[in-house]
Amino acid sequence: MKAIGILAMNEFLDGLRNRWVAAAIILLGATALALLLVGSAPTGTTRAGALDVSVVSLTSLSVYLLPLIALLLSFDALVGEFERGTMLLLLTYPVARWQVIMGKFFGHMMILLAAVAVGYGGAAAITVLFTDNGIEGWQAYATMMGSSLLLGAVFIALGYLVSVLVRERSTAAGAAIVLWLIFVVLYDLALLGLLLADHEQRIGQALFSTLMLVSPSDTYRLLNLTAFESVGQVAGIAGVAARSGFGVPLLVGLMTAWVVLPLAATMAVFHRREL
Repeated sequence: MKAIGILAMNEFLDGLRNRWVAAAIILLGATALALLLVGSAPTGTTRAGALDVSVVSLTSLSVYLLPLIALLLSFDALVGEFERGTMLLLLTYPVARWQVIMGKFFGHMMILLAAVAVGYGGAAAITVLFTDNGIEGWQAYATMMGSSLLLGAVFIALGYLVSVLVRERSTAAGAAIVLWLIFVVLYDLALLGLLLADHEQRIGQALFSTLMLVSPSDTYRLLNLTAFESVGQVAGIAGVAARSGFGVPLLVGLMTAWVVLPLAATMAVFHRREL
C-alpha cells in the first residue's frame, strides 16, 4: 500500500500540472455554477426543486465533460511511460506491475475527486450561500456527485486499457477520442435512429431501457434521473423510471463492473507485455 500511495501522489501532482486538465476542471466548475444559478432562478417552481433542476442539467454536463477529463488523464498513462523509457526505470524499484496500475488509478481518481468537489461542490456551496435557495434536494445532488466520480472512474479504466494495448502515444490519443465518440455521442444517435426507424413500435420501454445499459454514460443518466422521484419529474421521465424496473444497486453495480473489468484486462495485458 505504501508503494501504491507514493505512485498515486506522483500521478496526482503530475495531473494537476497538465494544463489541459486544469482548463477542463475550471470549465467544469464555471459551467456547473452557471447551470446551478439558472436552475435556481424563479421559474414558478419551489425552492425545494432548485437542486433537482440542477441535477438534470449537470448530469448532461457530466456525460460530455467528465469522460473527456478522465480520458485526458489516462490515455497515455502507460504508453507514455513506455515511449519515454521511464516504465523500465520504474519497474527496477520493488514495485509490482499491478501496483503501478492501481497507483496510477488512485492518483487519477484523486484528481477527479478534486474536480468534482471543487466544480460541483463549490458551485453548490456558492449557490446556497449567496442565493435564496435552501438545501432541499441535496440527497439527489450528492448522489449525482458520487455517480459522476464513478463515471470518471469508468473512463479512466477504459483509457488504461487503450494505453496498454497500443504502442504509440498518438494512437492512444486517437483511440481515446473514438471511445469518447462511441459512448457519449454515437451510441445515443444509434438508439435515436433505431427508435425513428421503428414505425411499428416493436421496441418497448423495457427493451429500450435495457439497450441504454450497454453504454456506461447512459447507465449514469438512468441512475441520476430515476433514483429520485423529484428529479424524474423534473426530467419528465418519472414514468420511465417506474416501468424500467432498474434499481439503484443494479445501476451502480453495472457501472462498477465497467471499472473493474477494464482494470483487470489492463493488468492482464500489462503483466504479459515485454518491456
